[in-house]
Amino acid sequence: MIKGLKFASLFFVITFLLPKNTFANFDFNNNCLNAYKSIFELKLGNAKAYIATEKKQHPNNSIIPLLENYVDYFSLITSGSKTDFDKLKGNKSSRLDKISDDDKNSPYYLYAQAEINLQWALIRGRFGEFFNAAMEIRKANNLLLENKKKYPNFLLNDKGLGLINTVLGNLPDGALKSALSTVGIKGNTQAGLTMLDKLAETLPKSSYEPFYEEVVFYYAYVLTDVAHSSSAYAKTIKFTERIADTSLLKSYLQSYVCIKTAHNDEAIKILANKPEGGVYQPFPYLDYLEGIAHLNKLDLNAALYFNKFLQTNKGANYIKDANLHLGWIALLKGDKSGYSSFISKATNSGYLYSEKDKQAQNEASAPAPPIDLLKARLLYDGGYLSRALQLLDDKKTADYTSDKDKTEFNYRFGRIVDDLGKDDLALSYYQAAITQGKGLKYYFAANAALQMGKVYEKKGNKPKAKEAFNNAISMKNHEYENSIESQAKMGLKRIGF
Repeated sequence: MIKGLKFASLFFVITFLLPKNTFANFDFNNNCLNAYKSIFELKLGNAKAYIATEKKQHPNNSIIPLLENYVDYFSLITSGSKTDFDKLKGNKSSRLDKISDDDKNSPYYLYAQAEINLQWALIRGRFGEFFNAAMEIRKANNLLLENKKKYPNFLLNDKGLGLINTVLGNLPDGALKSALSTVGIKGNTQAGLTMLDKLAETLPKSSYEPFYEEVVFYYAYVLTDVAHSSSAYAKTIKFTERIADTSLLKSYLQSYVCIKTAHNDEAIKILANKPEGGVYQPFPYLDYLEGIAHLNKLDLNAALYFNKFLQTNKGANYIKDANLHLGWIALLKGDKSGYSSFISKATNSGYLYSEKDKQAQNEASAPAPPIDLLKARLLYDGGYLSRALQLLDDKKTADYTSDKDKTEFNYRFGRIVDDLGKDDLALSYYQAAITQGKGLKYYFAANAALQMGKVYEKKGNKPKAKEAFNNAISMKNHEYENSIESQAKMGLKRIGF
């Protein structure tokens, strides 16, 4: 994970290359560096042991509450447990109290407080506590801006500021955006991405090298899920390459981005070779991801991974979606009874915190998809474009009976030929999907308009791109409305409108 300097020399560099009065009781020493390293390999037990040692040796070190917060943060990310969240969130105030009593002349004084606020904001967003999350984001942002003025050469300020700017600059309409608007916080997505990209390039050559993995963790996330960047795969693979293969977080980042960017076989290989053992934090979500990857190539053994996820998961998210996928597997096997059973579970079990589960609820409430459209959807998501095209190449709109299925056929075919570089053919199918489905609650028509805008953008036809992006924004009351609208608004910004 960290090449060149060993931890002892890193401590020397970090401690002695900065002003002598900088650190006082914010001492990122060997115990703390080892704890931090263990956290970002998801070896949280090891991290706790290093923190316990540091508490005995230097009980007044105010890096300790920051590291303890990291442990809570990654415990909640990996477990997704609402019960654990409710139990652990009370730790925030006591940690901030300890830090606020320490050396105000350290760059870690404001930084550590900002990090704790930001971490809890990110976790609260997963559990619907949007107002508190907004207040914590505002607090973190203000602390980091103040710290940047005081310590402009303290590179870690840009980690949090880059994340905040990227996320807030492209935040879809909803409860969190409404809460943030009341406190006057706005972001700039491109500025945030530039900050994170610069850090990912420069940290390995600086005394802040140990913080590289955290920057890459956030950068991969925003490239993939916030900016929907075409460079998400290439940059994630590039920047994670230097991270040690003993890091479970590396396996997670790489496999997640591979699945989201249709590099499916690579995702399967990464997950099959992920590091395992009792030293690592349990992470059931990786079983869910493995199920997704196998089903994307129509491997029905994917059921093993979804069932394992449901058996070991203690979290609130992806329960509905896992059951929906098990329903699809039953449907592909011709097991109508099994399909009905899993669809009932997708409807009645789990929670609605995540967009995936909200969409799963919608799909479970809709009629069963035609087998050919389901297979084409899965194969497309996996990047198996030729196989997907073969399924639909001899089909036409009239082969389907409902407006939903007619719309989906045009949308699916459009996406496939679009990715195969057949722009004009894609545009005709996207237009057919819009015409057929613009009054339906499904996402096909609105997303067809979004993709149409991207095609025209690529062709350099800005007026047509603007028209398509605005068309996507104008469609309301459909699935993924906030996400599609935010992507369309980003498209308008890119072309200068």
